[in-house]
Amino acid sequence: MAERDEILKKQLAPAGVDPEHAQAALDIDAILQVWRRRVFKRELGYRALDELGLPIDLAQLDVLMAVWAPANEFGHDAEDETMVSTVAQRLNIDPSRASRMTSDLIGRGLLQRAVSQADARRTVLELTPAGIRIVEAVRTYKFLVLGSYLQNWTTEEIATFLPLLERFSQWSETAACPGKLVTDEIAKLRETLNDLTPAE
Repeated sequence: MAERDEILKKQLAPAGVDPEHAQAALDIDAILQVWRRRVFKRELGYRALDELGLPIDLAQLDVLMAVWAPANEFGHDAEDETMVSTVAQRLNIDPSRASRMTSDLIGRGLLQRAVSQADARRTVLELTPAGIRIVEAVRTYKFLVLGSYLQNWTTEEIATFLPLLERFSQWSETAACPGKLVTDEIAKLRETLNDLTPAE
């Protein structure tokens, strides 16, 4: 394994990636892959639904959260009225799926339709009191767990970590426009794979 990583580092060198930063990329990737598998399984979400005994699944919880639109997740968009199309946009799902899911939650008494304050011809979505109780309970659960974990972090560690996490969260946008050295190496890499393309 270590030998393969050393070979990879040498392959990155022509693009200007020095061994120290190549190793950092390997270390970060290892952490992210483990984290991705845990996040993809939605461990914390499942735990919240199970331990709180809530009669909904994670997809339905996502819809309730999209309607509630916590500011820490949705920013200024959270101030807008929520329609079915808004749910689809916030969750990056197909509008027809958003429509089916919101209708189901309306049937369960967790969402309700209301008239827009901005345009009386428009129907918006709101949480019912039962929906609000669920969202507030799950958010409290999540931050009890996360907050208690962070109790062992110093103020300085948190102050260092948050800006770096924010900066790193934008890496894919920056990486989408790599410099010439990187694009040249990617082109060479693509050429080495030409023989894998099936013949017409």
